[in-house]
Amino acid sequence: MDMTYYDHGTAAERWERARQFFDAKEYVTAARILDALADEVPEQVAPRLLLARAYYHSAQLRRAEAELRKVLDLDPVESYARLMLGRTLERQNRPDDAAPHLRMAAALNGDFAQA
Repeated sequence: MDMTYYDHGTAAERWERARQFFDAKEYVTAARILDALADEVPEQVAPRLLLARAYYHSAQLRRAEAELRKVLDLDPVESYARLMLGRTLERQNRPDDAAPHLRMAAALNGDFAQA
């Protein structure tokens, strides 16, 4: 990958830049910044979760799924990641794979009526 100004600066500066692109709905650019950042801080959930969201919103569903699984490896009770994984699997026409994640997300959020 060619270095651009997106890749320069401290991790905090790149995180802020990625969030700005994400907020501007420039999901592909946000993902590009976050991909390197998530690898630099593999123990942190936030960059990887935002990367998964950027992939999801740019219809890179397999990549979103892979990142969400990494998030859940780090934090198995991250309810938003569970919900997103369920929705990502649904968008890939995999409802049977999605169902347990959606049920767990509902349970983690205290929504036992749907669980």
